[in-house]
Amino acid sequence: MMQKPKIMQWLKEKDPDRLAELWRRADEVRRLQVGDDVHLRGLIEISSHCVRRCHYCGLRRENRKIHRYRLRREEILACVRQAAEFGYGTVVLQSGEDREITGDWMTNLIGQLKSETDLAITLSLGERTCDELTAWRRAGADRYLLRFESSNKTLYRKIHPSLPGQQCDRMELLQVLGELGYEVGSGIMIGLPGQRYEDLAEDIVTFSKLDVDMIGVGPYLPHPDTPLGKAAAGKNHNDPEQVPNNERMTYKTLALTRLLCPEVNLPSTTALATINRTAGREQGLCRGANVVMPNLTPTEYRALYEIYPAKACCFEPAKEFHAHLMRQIGALGRTVGKGPGASIRYLKRTENKIDNQRKVPQL
Repeated sequence: MMQKPKIMQWLKEKDPDRLAELWRRADEVRRLQVGDDVHLRGLIEISSHCVRRCHYCGLRRENRKIHRYRLRREEILACVRQAAEFGYGTVVLQSGEDREITGDWMTNLIGQLKSETDLAITLSLGERTCDELTAWRRAGADRYLLRFESSNKTLYRKIHPSLPGQQCDRMELLQVLGELGYEVGSGIMIGLPGQRYEDLAEDIVTFSKLDVDMIGVGPYLPHPDTPLGKAAAGKNHNDPEQVPNNERMTYKTLALTRLLCPEVNLPSTTALATINRTAGREQGLCRGANVVMPNLTPTEYRALYEIYPAKACCFEPAKEFHAHLMRQIGALGRTVGKGPGASIRYLKRTENKIDNQRKVPQL
């Protein structure tokens, strides 16, 4: 496995020819390990309410400038039916950490979705109790996404304060999710203020240590109504060890993650498409990614789910974007994946369905 010093060298690499080789090898590993299918996950942002005070997120509890919403069950079901109509294999139910989304309410919703569709269900609802996570898994939830954001504990505590009287170790919670049988996803932000190259290299190494099934990496995009966004706006970024939150660094992280974790599912994220609206998502698919998450949230709510401003998906009506995405995937010589699209890593760990071992090219 590539060691941390080598990862740091690649993160600092500027030579275009060397980087072209990195892109090529990441794409080769992607093709050899997970194939040419691009798996589509219909994203439904079901609530913008949140009890957390995360310093980077526009949904933070103290932000009084955004309009909060919570989708009705009928609205969620309509989005899920649209995902099935488009032929997607998975829906992702995402929200802020909303205590009005109770354990029982979500359990009943999962049961209804499973009775009406064959779609895999991914949840991204923040830090929840073991009882809730257990109930949701038993009801039929297939996957859970919980980003650890940074492996640097000091930086993490700085940007993600705990709730009063509560402490949560996300690394431990990721392990609990795996033990419950979920296909587990995690991820990080790239270019957080205070994130150094050594931190980012450690994040990438941590992915392989955690043995997760899905990994999302995207650039930190500042929100002006957050403590971190306000602080970043007034800083002169002269620290040579500060990781930039730019497009090229995102591609580097994506490619290196593919090389270290060849069997996982890697999305080309909305954040990447936001910093390059013309070709960011496409370039991500050429540099290690094999998943796209089209946004199916009703149009009138999309801009309200403002983790960061001006998300690309705010400008992508579902039907038009679906047609565009089909053309884009075909133009890359790739195919749209069928079914739930579980990661090879997950299948090997839980079902032993994949026996063939393939060699991974080394850099």
